[in-house]
Amino acid sequence: MTESAQRQHMVYAYAVLRPTPEAARAAAVLRGVADEQVGLVETGDLAAAVGPVPAEEFEEGALKAGLEELPRLEALARGHHGVVAGLAPLGAVLPLRLATVYRDEDRVRQVLQERRDQFLPLLERLAGHVEWGVKVSTDPTDALAGDAAVPAEGTGGEETLSPGRAYLAARRRRRRGAEEAWQTAARTAARIAEEAGGLAVGRVAHRPQRGELAQVAGGGTAGGGKPGGENIANDAYLVPADRAEEFRSRVLAAAEGQPGVRVEVTGPWAPYSFALPPEPAARPEPV
Repeated sequence: MTESAQRQHMVYAYAVLRPTPEAARAAAVLRGVADEQVGLVETGDLAAAVGPVPAEEFEEGALKAGLEELPRLEALARGHHGVVAGLAPLGAVLPLRLATVYRDEDRVRQVLQERRDQFLPLLERLAGHVEWGVKVSTDPTDALAGDAAVPAEGTGGEETLSPGRAYLAARRRRRRGAEEAWQTAARTAARIAEEAGGLAVGRVAHRPQRGELAQVAGGGTAGGGKPGGENIANDAYLVPADRAEEFRSRVLAAAEGQPGVRVEVTGPWAPYSFALPPEPAARPEPV
């Protein structure tokens, strides 16, 4: 890469994998976060899937500002995942954190060499495994539907109460319904964790999602209802690829028949939650 090109471009890194002819061919037909052609940077028995991206958009200040805008963040995540998903069928892939950008390809090679003793054992461990996500939430629509059939306390129905007392009674019933839904969801999450543990070889408990992120629907759902409610558990499981569908079926079965609970199962994915995070220095570097 010429000095002029280095000033104009930086290198976006998507994943670490083994350098094989199949991986090189697969990478060559992928387009990345800036619609750039992806390729491999190799050093010995490791490779990184990378692509040249405009420095003006991916230097530290511009990138930080872009990640604070939800549409930009979503587009970046889709592009990043598209490359990782395109390489995952070839074998073990270590997805790197979103927006891992380096000064040039020489720096990518240096990182591969410096972290070889970390990357290689992890590639061995993750070979033949996939990640499944399991999210357990309360389902307020289901909980309120069940609660509507319960008459107000001490009466035959709210129609016999004054407006003020009826309002307070309704608030108490909603609060009681929400508490019961939370307890049911927590018990369901514990039962799912026990069931999933019989098939998975690893588990990562992510922070429960809040706000807009909690509204993203998954690929399989038990409990009916619409997205919403309080996220109780947000876990990732590492599962042998040949037991992936069995895992999904058993998790959904463990969640059936639980009113006021929503369970989402997503996957199979490349093992994002089980790959090493990039080193702190793997942020955009001065050109």
